[in-house]
Amino acid sequence: MTLLELQRRMAEDVRRPLTADFAMRQTTDDGASVEAIAASYISRNDRLSSFERLEIYNRQYWFRLISAVSEDFLTLNALLGSKRFDSLILAYLDDNPSTSWTLRDLGAKLPDFLEAHSELAGRRHCLAVDVARLEWAYVDAFDRKHRTPLKMEEAQAIGSESRVSLQPHLQLLELRYPVDSLVLTRKKRAPEAEIVSSAAGRSESQTRLKLPTMKQERVWLAVHRFDDSVYYRRIDRETFLLLNALRSGVTVAKAVALAFDKTKLDFETQANLLGERFALASALGWFCTHYAEDDSESLVM
Repeated sequence: MTLLELQRRMAEDVRRPLTADFAMRQTTDDGASVEAIAASYISRNDRLSSFERLEIYNRQYWFRLISAVSEDFLTLNALLGSKRFDSLILAYLDDNPSTSWTLRDLGAKLPDFLEAHSELAGRRHCLAVDVARLEWAYVDAFDRKHRTPLKMEEAQAIGSESRVSLQPHLQLLELRYPVDSLVLTRKKRAPEAEIVSSAAGRSESQTRLKLPTMKQERVWLAVHRFDDSVYYRRIDRETFLLLNALRSGVTVAKAVALAFDKTKLDFETQANLLGERFALASALGWFCTHYAEDDSESLVM
């Protein structure tokens, strides 16, 4: 076996998914014995077999990935409980393995994965999906690029045919539950150095945090960064539609038409709301000069 063959062999074995109880699998997908494979290139010692020595690397690789995802979803962990949460993360990583040099985006597809797998969340499925979406929006808002906002005179010059772009870090969410209060409660009550996943061989807090009862309520949120801190701001439906339309690249006139298409607000209220929301977005630096959509994906470097 050449050095390159050895490296590829071990990489394949180390990345093989764990069992449900976080142990190394006894066989490969095609039925081959992992113990025999390990013995072919790893020597046993007086304490550990070849299989056990390989298992150390296999488990540590996956525990690192599990921890990387888990630390971004603290409230989801508290909501589901560690046993169900760890099962979710294992299933997710099995379906969405790491393919990048950075672990930053490892949890990006978790909200959509959870949406498609209700059996992994139990009776709180819809609530869990909203929590996952908000917690990932926090990650995105925290380190997505910030562009130079429009100056006051530039914002005042916006007309009906203007096209403006939104800050890349601004995340817009339509949720079925008011999970912003849930996530904020979790952040306030959680110990600073809490370990988030028992899967990594660590312990949870001795007392499980009691989360407030959640009832369904349609909520629209703007998650944004300001002075290097992330904030959740509730917005009305019309503002959500307006900002989403502007982000799609349409003119201001088209965005306004889409925002108020099915509104129950009278014309005067619409005009006042529009003026207030443009002023607020401008004050918070949400507007910036128009740029290509793919450019908005740049992260803070």
